[in-house]
Amino acid sequence: MKRNTLEKLNATIARSGVTRRAFSGDNATLAFTTLVPGHEPNPHSHSHEQIVYVLEGELKFVVGKEEAIVGPGSMLVIPPDTLHWAVTIGTEPATDLSVFSPRREDYAQEELDGTTVVSD
Repeated sequence: MKRNTLEKLNATIARSGVTRRAFSGDNATLAFTTLVPGHEPNPHSHSHEQIVYVLEGELKFVVGKEEAIVGPGSMLVIPPDTLHWAVTIGTEPATDLSVFSPRREDYAQEELDGTTVVSD
């Protein structure tokens, strides 16, 4: 069994103002991302479906040609290969939990230093 806690996951600086902690299984990846106000948006796309759940703060998400302002408890789906980005709104950092399927190998590599593997 692979297990960990959020506090023990390796924190990766994705870019200035954006920190990520990832945890992967064989077929999916969780990523906790914190975006501070004033961070530089990063329009991008990837081959993974991404489901986002906002834990705290407020974000403006742009997904394809759609925009949404989302806060705690909000969820959205980003289809594979769709240009998207998020910008923090207000003066407080925003944190979201994203589920990626299939597993993101790049994020899985980031977590290696902080992962505890326990065999049952």
